[in-house]
Amino acid sequence: MEKKDLQGKKAFIAGIGDDQGFGWAIAKSLAERGATILIGTWAPVLKIFTTSWENGKFDESRKLSDGSLWKYEKVYAMDAIYDFKEDVPEEVLENKRYKGLKGFTISEIKEQVEKDYGTIDFLVHSLANAPEVTKPLLETSRKGYLAAMSSSSYSFVSLLSHFGPILNKGGSVLCLSYIASTKVVPKYGGGMSSAKAALESDVRTLAFEAGRKWNVRVNCVSAGPLRSRAARAIGMIDDMIAYFKENAPLQKELEAEEVAKASSFLLSDEASAITGMVLFVDNGMHAMGVALDSPAFQKS
Repeated sequence: MEKKDLQGKKAFIAGIGDDQGFGWAIAKSLAERGATILIGTWAPVLKIFTTSWENGKFDESRKLSDGSLWKYEKVYAMDAIYDFKEDVPEEVLENKRYKGLKGFTISEIKEQVEKDYGTIDFLVHSLANAPEVTKPLLETSRKGYLAAMSSSSYSFVSLLSHFGPILNKGGSVLCLSYIASTKVVPKYGGGMSSAKAALESDVRTLAFEAGRKWNVRVNCVSAGPLRSRAARAIGMIDDMIAYFKENAPLQKELEAEEVAKASSFLLSDEASAITGMVLFVDNGMHAMGVALDSPAFQKS
């Protein structure tokens, strides 16, 4: 059973839409340690998420080590590509998936969280999207490339910029990356590799700026491939998992809980002197320079 050393701490986790991704696993890990969980869910899937929760669809995934089910304190509808309400186009406001939702931009969510809870201790960015992710970079349009950068990297800058003033001193911030930031991963296109590279660069700069301004830490976990709903949409996740399993130092499939435990460590005071770090949690794949399953190694 996990120790309840995070009781009294509040975590805002942006990017949970179901029980399959890293964001969910991190929330569960923090809840296991006693933290209060606030969730930012992509506005168009808010109703699906809350209905699934209420109907017990996530009950098995919600089980903690003591058999109880972890709970979130509040869920907010958000769309992290918009910073202020005046940024939202009229056609989005009229879209049926956004109809009736108010205050889903980053600045408005921050205001709601501050009104509801005053301050928070942890901020987690578990967001990524690229409308042209299945296209090679050479075939990616300017619009698609900039959309990937906006959703997947600038959204982190904006989140910290807005939430920084309500993070308690000694608080911690975390985002999630992927090895495509520094290595070529064919078929991981649409500008996503560029966005992850920008994200990791921003972690270092933000660690300095936010550390000096608010006395908070900023870190990143570069996780191996996970068969989440978002990853399956790319269309090559099974191949990537098989490739990692065949070539990584540890020949096993990565578990979301492994990423979550490393993340909760970085967020907690156990990592009080660690900031500006990109921590690989990928069974050691980042250390490899050659693929052992290459035909070149099969020659007698």
